[in-house]
Amino acid sequence: MDGYSVGQVAGFAGTTVRTLHHYDEIKLLCPSGRTPSGYRRYDDADLDRLQQILFYRELGFSLDDIASVLDDRGLDPTEQLRRQQRLLDERIARLQRMAAAVAEALEARTMGIKLTPEEKFELFGEGYQEYEQEAEQRWGGSDAWKQSQRRAAELSKEDWVRIKAEGDAIMRRIAGAVASGTAPDSDAGMAVAEDHRQHICRNFYDCSYPMQRGLAEMYLADPRFAETYEREVAGGSVWFHDAVLANAERGERAERGSSEGE
Repeated sequence: MDGYSVGQVAGFAGTTVRTLHHYDEIKLLCPSGRTPSGYRRYDDADLDRLQQILFYRELGFSLDDIASVLDDRGLDPTEQLRRQQRLLDERIARLQRMAAAVAEALEARTMGIKLTPEEKFELFGEGYQEYEQEAEQRWGGSDAWKQSQRRAAELSKEDWVRIKAEGDAIMRRIAGAVASGTAPDSDAGMAVAEDHRQHICRNFYDCSYPMQRGLAEMYLADPRFAETYEREVAGGSVWFHDAVLANAERGERAERGSSEGE
């Protein structure tokens, strides 16, 4: 029988039959044929498309974005390969930088070295010390500031590398949500905002919903912070602000309900 079964394709690609069924349901990868009994049969062109899908998934693209790229009739196969090569080169360079940072962090951890101001600058960029000084001027007398300073004093370079990676992952999720048209007040949008809040709670200080709301207002009002989000995706700062407000409203409503229940 011509073509490959869904089980064979799953084995070739290192994916699951369930995933292939989902790709078919959303019209991302529809098999070119069916058996008389209705079973899926994939040809070589289908396998090529699946290879493209898995490539972009590995780079963190959403399924909607992948469909847009693969169905762009203005992009010929050669240009597709060139684009993939550029993305891979960027990914390799980023992974090399991360690997070097982790190696340094492991060495520092072994030797019991804490993060220096210069290393903070290296990890978090040019404006880090300026932001740190401004934060101290704004909130230096607050309990949250004192708590964050106590925790920061205990963090190793390995911890800071992890924190930076977590923050970058949240930024990528924001970019993906905006690009895919995810509403900020949807469950997925509020999940990003809540993960951001938990990221702060876990690493710096106990960030209540009102405190996170205040941060979101600042991120939107301060061009320096807004630019950070806009570099990731146009509209990112407004989207994140709205997601935080929606999540805060939901969280505070749940807290009130719990309090009234007691």
